[in-house]
Amino acid sequence: MRIRYAKTAVAALTCAMLAVPAGAAYAGSGPAPKPSERSAAKSTAPSAEGNPNSRLAEAAGVCDDAYQIGTTGYVKRSGVTIASVKQFYSPDCKENYGYVWVWESFRKTAGDYDVTAAVYSYSQDEVLGTRAWTNTTRQEFWSHGTDTVSECTAGVGSVRKAGDPVPNNAASSKRC
Repeated sequence: MRIRYAKTAVAALTCAMLAVPAGAAYAGSGPAPKPSERSAAKSTAPSAEGNPNSRLAEAAGVCDDAYQIGTTGYVKRSGVTIASVKQFYSPDCKENYGYVWVWESFRKTAGDYDVTAAVYSYSQDEVLGTRAWTNTTRQEFWSHGTDTVSECTAGVGSVRKAGDPVPNNAASSKRC
């Protein structure tokens, strides 16, 4: 069993950085995988698809049986896609997670940027499990787990390039 990390309260400033968009572009991710298809290979490499066995997922306390639910949202900056936002669900831990993957094309030219990853609860009208990073060049970001499995939720995330006054954000599809 993986060591679980304590969930921390989120400062008001962090929550202010993350807004749930009125609309976002989505792409299908297909139905939930069968248990035998979820983590056939236990690679620890980060991936655009989201790997709950990666080093950063483990550091965030993501349970290794987590898999994507819903469809992917896309963070756009000046009409160009710069990141993907997904929501993951763990049947074993009964938690949801937000996931942000910053696209390589953005990373090559952006310098540093700020990122948030979280889960939005439609039932509570709250952004939960938020984790935030400033002045980073990393690619993979996981929120803390949230006890929202019985609620309608979406993965939410934001990316703010240094010099931009506000972040660009997106949400995965609503899952109930």
